[in-house]
Amino acid sequence: MKKLILKRIAENEDGTFGVLIDGNTPFALTLERNWLDNKPNESCIPAGKYVCKRIISPRFGETFEITNVPGRSHILFHTGNLEDHSKGCILIGEEFGYLNGKVAVLSSRKGFKEFMDRLRGLSSFKIEIEYV
Repeated sequence: MKKLILKRIAENEDGTFGVLIDGNTPFALTLERNWLDNKPNESCIPAGKYVCKRIISPRFGETFEITNVPGRSHILFHTGNLEDHSKGCILIGEEFGYLNGKVAVLSSRKGFKEFMDRLRGLSSFKIEIEYV
């Protein structure tokens, strides 16, 4: 089964920032909510190993859901720029920058398309989330 790694590289008042890695190749940037004890809709999920399954989200369309997160459900990868665009999900983009005075992930649609292209034909994959 394919495996991606999400390395969380920084955290500040604007969110938790990371890099998605496929094999030895970093290919996208991420933004999540800060750690708030895994509180639903307000916190990033715990670091760990998870299986992600392809789903059709009523709001975000075709994407992947991170499964078996303790005490949580419906954790998705999707587009967005600011921490406020996430209810505990993982936002994907191509670059870090500023939007409305906050650190953001930019070129989110482009980054999400590359994410989905890398997973074309797969119904699931493994992800390992770790802090640097």
